[in-house]
Amino acid sequence: MISTVFDTATKPIAIGSDHAGFEYKEAVKKWLIEKGFAVKDFGTDSLASVDYPDFAHPTALSVESGEAAFGILFCGSANGVAITANKHQGIRAGLCWENDVAKLVRLHNNCNVICIPARFVALVLAEEMIETFMQTAFEGGRHGLRVNKISC
Repeated sequence: MISTVFDTATKPIAIGSDHAGFEYKEAVKKWLIEKGFAVKDFGTDSLASVDYPDFAHPTALSVESGEAAFGILFCGSANGVAITANKHQGIRAGLCWENDVAKLVRLHNNCNVICIPARFVALVLAEEMIETFMQTAFEGGRHGLRVNKISC
């Protein structure tokens, strides 16, 4: 199992996507389950065209309510799911396209949802970013002061 800073021992990982991210969501879900993690899948369930907010909102709500340890969202660019998830007061969703960004959104921004652009990164990189995201603790300190200023 991958070591993680999130409470995955008692809570599942929330995952969701639109049609553009469906294949990555399915592959990552399988990969996480093989690693021993529980996963709560909020859809979509096919390649048929759908509206990303229909899947990003329930994924974000699961994290915000404490039901899930953290969230993973996929769409074509990851912008739509990131914007949608960030509408939730208790969510800090970071759009990641390389491993260093996945580390920094945790280290400096205490993100609890990682958003990945399925049309622009390889699946192996997506898995690497998720692993980095899961293993990186929030640094706090000056970054904590900044994060505390985000919510209105």
